[in-house]
Amino acid sequence: MGYKSILVHMDNSARAAARLEIAVRLARQHDAHLVGLHTLSVFSLPSYALAEAGNSILDFQRRSAGESAQRAEAQFKKAAEGEGLPSVEWRQSFDDVLEAVALHARYVDLIVLGQTDPADDGGVAPEFPAMLTLAAGRPVLIIPYVGKFDALGKRALVAWNASRESTRAVTDAIPMLKLADTVNVVAFNPRSPDHGQVPGADIGLYLARHGLRVEVSHYRAEDIDAGNQLLSRAADLGSDLIVMGAYGHSRLRETVMGGVTRTILESMTVPVLMSH
Repeated sequence: MGYKSILVHMDNSARAAARLEIAVRLARQHDAHLVGLHTLSVFSLPSYALAEAGNSILDFQRRSAGESAQRAEAQFKKAAEGEGLPSVEWRQSFDDVLEAVALHARYVDLIVLGQTDPADDGGVAPEFPAMLTLAAGRPVLIIPYVGKFDALGKRALVAWNASRESTRAVTDAIPMLKLADTVNVVAFNPRSPDHGQVPGADIGLYLARHGLRVEVSHYRAEDIDAGNQLLSRAADLGSDLIVMGAYGHSRLRETVMGGVTRTILESMTVPVLMSH
């Protein structure tokens, strides 16, 4: 089964156009319905602040959010029409960003969003990509805030550790991996008996049955954390996509991510498809 509905998150960041370009390209490749969703929360203020400033602050926020949505809608429609996509849809929400995107994500096959840029948050919380990955129940394709990605998924790297999250990510990525020239499956520092006698061999065979060209390898480098190993290996292979499970949980409104997941979210150099 391929991706038949793709959602791209639009905000007011400078990199929104780059992720839109990739989402449009994916929609064309997979003959998918493309949904553009603009979300920008209008923050509520405590009563004492409203008493001092009246409604002027809220009015300004609403106006600013509305103008941002109009710009994003025009950008979305221009990109979709330029590629001649037959099935597109525009949505916007002024509700909480995470709740809004997670809600709309329930009815699509893939979400495209941007990595957090420390210099340009786009009107969303820095933890938004991490929180959405845990909450969405759908694969999330995160586009780095630096770089241009003319090719996506031609040389894919699958980070495999035989976990539930990793298994979910591989399965969710199959429609994209089927378009790859090569798929490299890599296991770093494998210890679990779940890996089998030859780490990565079983998942490599599983992917090969889907008609993929797969190469499998495993590495031990205890002095380097797995996140940096993964980025280094992606650079060595010239990978243009990383597929991996996302590890973490939410605790009292705090998102606690696994070490490898956090390293990739902060330091990714190529687009990353994550599933939780």
